[in-house]
Amino acid sequence: MGYEWLAEALAALRNVDPHEVTQVLSAGQRRPMAAESAGVRFLTISARTHAGRPLIVAVRLLGDHEQQIIGAREMTPDELARFQAWEAQ
Repeated sequence: MGYEWLAEALAALRNVDPHEVTQVLSAGQRRPMAAESAGVRFLTISARTHAGRPLIVAVRLLGDHEQQIIGAREMTPDELARFQAWEAQ
């Protein structure tokens, strides 16, 4: 699966490094979830970086196994609690 950055998403990163995004997308244990905002369908992928930092990365399918990274951020406390419950399963 190939990923490319939406230029605006890369420029908008705050407190998340691009290499952390790559780590989340290649994590062995990751939780994808379908999402939609303003009529745009995408996936959120929740996972941990190599250092254990829990992040959410948003990607949208471009076609034929290509996806575009449209955002990344830290999990909120509620999201982290749900993610930890999922990890424990």
